[in-house]
Amino acid sequence: MSLKVGDVIPNFSAIDHHGNVFESDTVIGKKPTVIYFYPKDDTRVCTEQACSFRDQYEDFKALGAEVIGISGDSLQSHIAFANKHQLPFILLSDSDKKIRKTFGVPNDYLGLIPGRATYVADATGVIQLIFDSTSGKIHIEKALEILKTM
Repeated sequence: MSLKVGDVIPNFSAIDHHGNVFESDTVIGKKPTVIYFYPKDDTRVCTEQACSFRDQYEDFKALGAEVIGISGDSLQSHIAFANKHQLPFILLSDSDKKIRKTFGVPNDYLGLIPGRATYVADATGVIQLIFDSTSGKIHIEKALEILKTM
């Protein structure tokens, strides 16, 4: 079952790139939240997307929003990726793909590669936008557009 616009993001937990347990209810339902799922650390499009979120992170913060990136990569991979590109937002390791399945993020390329999707929730945790595209940079534009209307 996939989450849809109008659904409330369910609670979940995962290990963040600092090695801490992240509980979603510490952010979701308290402030606007952008959750983006991406296939793999340090690949070309994923790096472009992460660096675009990084470069516009202050714009997200100015709108009161938090950004969370999620992939199936390991904690060690996330640490290296975040440090290499100075990523200021939360990266979560979803190695068992449980969060991806909860959200219903589809796979790309004949089901072989984990999909790229962005979910924007308002301060109450209700999804206002779901954007699914293999293009990384446009996710940032779409997320900022919807946040400005909230």
